[in-house]
Amino acid sequence: MSKRFSAPLFVALALALGALAWAGFSASAQDSGAPATVPSAAPVEPAAPAPPVAAPPAAPTGERLVGLPSVAPVVDKASPAVVNIFTVKVVRNEFGNRFRRNVPRGFRGMPDDFMEEFFGFPVPPPREYKERALGSGFIFDPQGYIITNNHVVEGADDIKVKLDDGREISAEIIGRDPKTDLALIKLTTAGTYPFVKMGNSDLISIGDWLVAIGNPFGLEHTVTAGILSARGRTIGVGPYDDFLQTDASINPGNSGGPLLNLYGEVVGINTIIIAGGNGIGFAIPSNVAIKIVDQLKTSGRVDRGWIGVIIQQVTEDVAKGFGVEESQGALVASVTEGSPAQQGGVRHGDIIVEFDGKPINQFQELTAVVADTPIGKDVNVVVVRDRKRVTLKINVGRLEDDSQPGTETAGPAGGIDLGLTLREMTPEIRSRLNVSEGAGLLVEGVAADSLAAEVGIQPQDVILEIDRRPVKTVADYNQALRQHPKDSPLLLWVQRGGQTIYYTLNVN
Repeated sequence: MSKRFSAPLFVALALALGALAWAGFSASAQDSGAPATVPSAAPVEPAAPAPPVAAPPAAPTGERLVGLPSVAPVVDKASPAVVNIFTVKVVRNEFGNRFRRNVPRGFRGMPDDFMEEFFGFPVPPPREYKERALGSGFIFDPQGYIITNNHVVEGADDIKVKLDDGREISAEIIGRDPKTDLALIKLTTAGTYPFVKMGNSDLISIGDWLVAIGNPFGLEHTVTAGILSARGRTIGVGPYDDFLQTDASINPGNSGGPLLNLYGEVVGINTIIIAGGNGIGFAIPSNVAIKIVDQLKTSGRVDRGWIGVIIQQVTEDVAKGFGVEESQGALVASVTEGSPAQQGGVRHGDIIVEFDGKPINQFQELTAVVADTPIGKDVNVVVVRDRKRVTLKINVGRLEDDSQPGTETAGPAGGIDLGLTLREMTPEIRSRLNVSEGAGLLVEGVAADSLAAEVGIQPQDVILEIDRRPVKTVADYNQALRQHPKDSPLLLWVQRGGQTIYYTLNVN
């Protein structure tokens, strides 16, 4: 019996075969280059030609499209002068020696790790042991003079310098300046060495490209690049803070290495990083370093000007308390007896706004300006006193040592409420605290929850003045508070440990 196909199935197969045949015909026509045809009942318009690709727009007149600069020429120029510094310091530890003498006889000579595990605490090192450190530096004089950081070579008993060509040469310290963390060392082997030029750090601008070369973590001649992020940074590491800030990567071991401009000149000496910071490094400006190094090279020491004042910041509250409109200048908290400042007529409470023709905007500027002034020079000093500008003449002295106050920073001043327990002075108290006759109230207590405690006023402080008026009795103190003008900060002049400081108290 024969099989029969249903009519619908037959029609469907025919249509499918026709579609396949048409697809093959179209593909064949396209492959052969012949135009494909379609039934006249469904005409298709030919495709429009593709529009031409537009050319890149021309740069506006007066502007240049530039890429990032290559620092390779800078590296090639400066690298031969960059050195790695290795130091050895012999540390003497008497405690470690005593510990080892008293160890039971059976433990003597045992390895430290065994004794640490047995005794349960770290074993102190022996009486003498060698402490090794590394850093960077650069040759700036063909005779082999090298600039580095003071903390790289301070206390070193042996200094070895590795040059770019692989030679290792001993070096000696010519001079150090802990106040700026700079040191000058010299190669002991005579010769002519490759050197790098010192540039002018005042000519670089924020955003300029900089290159750092150094020895981070012992990885010799590591090169990093970044920009100048800021200048004039004060970060509290010394009295002469004036750092360049850069995001060029600086790590342990980079200390003392050069920070270079794109001309291959040294514009900074890499010095400090912020722990936990990313892309925040600080360098000593080359213009600061040149003045220090020149003195170290000539005499092995640094001489600085000195006038003998303790200064502090003129905050907005301090400015209101002294009746001045702008928060600028350096407030004199105390004047050293017999100092050039005292002999020139400077008083506590003066605000120094100009020194030797240079305006003082921030109080830290005075420290650097005085230090750079030639010793023995007569200078004009402009102060604001009782809301009037007064010009004084001072003969600048020499800062002899750290015990001599030059223009050092006093403690903080800020708004506080009163929370003080006071006592009138007796001859015994005056003698013990070295307080002059006829002035002062002793602070016996400070309330724990008061703003006085927050700002740092302490028991045994002596309040000398309130709002520029001397106080020596509790009655003087209370009267000064009653007469204090509203909506203005209260001004206290306080003696502590032989030094004086101003505080502003926001009693409102």
